[in-house]
Amino acid sequence: MARYAVNAGAVEQARRLIEGRQYVLDSDWGEVQPGADAQNAYLESHSWQQYGDWHLGLTEGANDETKARHAFVYGDFRRVHRSGLIACVYRAAEWRHKDVEVVAYELLQLLDAKTGLTPSS
Repeated sequence: MARYAVNAGAVEQARRLIEGRQYVLDSDWGEVQPGADAQNAYLESHSWQQYGDWHLGLTEGANDETKARHAFVYGDFRRVHRSGLIACVYRAAEWRHKDVEVVAYELLQLLDAKTGLTPSS
């Protein structure tokens, strides 16, 4: 099974986007998650670093400038998607990638607090 390190640049970017209100609260992640064509189009006009900043995990041992290096995408290359963060939490938990799970959960909590989606007391 692949092992992942947390991508600190992606975490920082996600926080900035949330603070800057660049997010989507209601979306079907299966419909809006960037597919291969969207990823290739993004890479045509952006660096690998910029591409990587949309992925919370870095595959250990994979070459830096490859798609295989980047995992746990959380947005659509423009905005954070709440459903994307939920997918990251779920997938990381399912495959026992605890560090990625925790950071995705923390970002989800930040987004929910920012948008008033925290539970009432």
